[in-house]
Amino acid sequence: MTPLDLLRGAVEEAASDLANGNGSPAARPVLERPKQAGHGDYSTNAAMLLARVLKEKPRAIAERLASGLEGRLGGLVDRVEVAGPGFLNLFLADQWYVAASAHVLEAGDAWGGGTAGAQAPRVNVEFVSANPTGPLTAAGGRHAAHGDALARILEFRGHPVSREYYVNDAGSQVLRLGASIRARARGEAVPEDGYQGDYVRELAERIPGASDGDDAALADAGVAMLLQGIKASMHAFRVDFDTWFSERELHRGAIEHAYERLAEQGHTYESDGALWLKTTDFGDDKDRVLRRSSGAHTYFAADIAYHLDKRERGWDVLIDLWGADHHGYVPRMKAAFAALGEDPDRLELLIMQFVNVVERGERASMSKRRGDFVTLDDLVADIGVDAARWFMLQRSHETTIDLDLDLAREQSNENPVYYVQYAHARIASLLRKAPDVQPRAEASHALHPSERDLVKKLLAFPEEVEDAAERRAPHRIVAYALELAQTFTAFYRDCRVLGAEEPGAEAFRLALCVATQRTIARALGLLGVSAPASM
Repeated sequence: MTPLDLLRGAVEEAASDLANGNGSPAARPVLERPKQAGHGDYSTNAAMLLARVLKEKPRAIAERLASGLEGRLGGLVDRVEVAGPGFLNLFLADQWYVAASAHVLEAGDAWGGGTAGAQAPRVNVEFVSANPTGPLTAAGGRHAAHGDALARILEFRGHPVSREYYVNDAGSQVLRLGASIRARARGEAVPEDGYQGDYVRELAERIPGASDGDDAALADAGVAMLLQGIKASMHAFRVDFDTWFSERELHRGAIEHAYERLAEQGHTYESDGALWLKTTDFGDDKDRVLRRSSGAHTYFAADIAYHLDKRERGWDVLIDLWGADHHGYVPRMKAAFAALGEDPDRLELLIMQFVNVVERGERASMSKRRGDFVTLDDLVADIGVDAARWFMLQRSHETTIDLDLDLAREQSNENPVYYVQYAHARIASLLRKAPDVQPRAEASHALHPSERDLVKKLLAFPEEVEDAAERRAPHRIVAYALELAQTFTAFYRDCRVLGAEEPGAEAFRLALCVATQRTIARALGLLGVSAPASM
């Protein structure tokens, strides 16, 4: 248990003693850091929750609860004050902070992780999955950064995780690529619905006999070359997929298998020569076609078969990252998953909003079809992997990002990723200068408020990881890493570390530095960002 868990447990036990068999509050008491200075280190609403059970005024209950907490915590608490309508503000003693720092230090690199439990669900995260009809764009980089960071966070919590890329190598868009390559090879105009980029010309030059090839063969050759490039781009971006799943595999029996499963569940019917799925039974606005009267399968049918395949491979939770233009597709996919007899809550469809690359206040265009787009490779070559991943992850996936190239290039504290990395490098430098001092989580001096603040920020890390995992929100780790670096900078400003005058303070502060360095490195690692030892 973390020090916060122990503190929370003391609050709940004291509340339970007061309830004395009269029932339990409808909600669990909250233990949080007060927003205003002077309101204690942590506050709880336990007395207000007990008021409904005991039918007494909250402040009267709070007075008794404060006495019970002081008795339970002993020397770990300086005092407990009643505030407002019945909040309790806990002012913790230095002894608690020293014990808490020792707990963090002892946990080592595992601090904040492994909280999902022995029976943690197995999670499949499918992301990027851009059509292999062109190089990856900067927009694909946002999907890559988010999906990979989410997988890292889930793994750190203890979930078995698989990263998967769905290769859309079947269908009309692939054939249009083949037609575009042939046109380029012949020096002809690319079809209106084809692909215009210079990369198509390069493919035409690389494929032998492209001017005489048929669209399907040229498409196959082009897709193979583009996929090779996509894999290289992803690896350079620190993303390596466990599975590259070909859509073509679904047309070798998996789609028919899905039809059988849906029929067994009683949710398909035929009309006008087509096979339909009764998605309206599961909240969709209309039923959907699976197999057209021509015998061709719809994209929807392939998607159903694909998700059934993932479940049959043993994945408990399926997380898909989709583009903003797929928002309307969510209800029908959820309906189809339920029609398979699966729990729709096990299918999570995250809609990723757009990313705009901005330079000197101007936005770059992002159309792969027109050929005027910023590739992920070019973006990384310009600002580096660290800055690219950080800025892609700094906002919720539900929010559009303006990636400011000018800021991302800055080698100063104005650039947040530089600021966090510099804090890590500064600590590494400090530790190199004190090779003979053994960091120890022991203190006899009166702790400075900045020392206390740093311990509290370190203690917040496990909950931040849990929150980021549960909400599928890596941006929470970005915010935490920046806040931790800022808290450390204030500590470093206010508290002399090397050669500290107070007896024992140097070893204790070095211990805080070690814990902070590890936590910054872990937070950056969860984001796929490096933690340099020097800058």
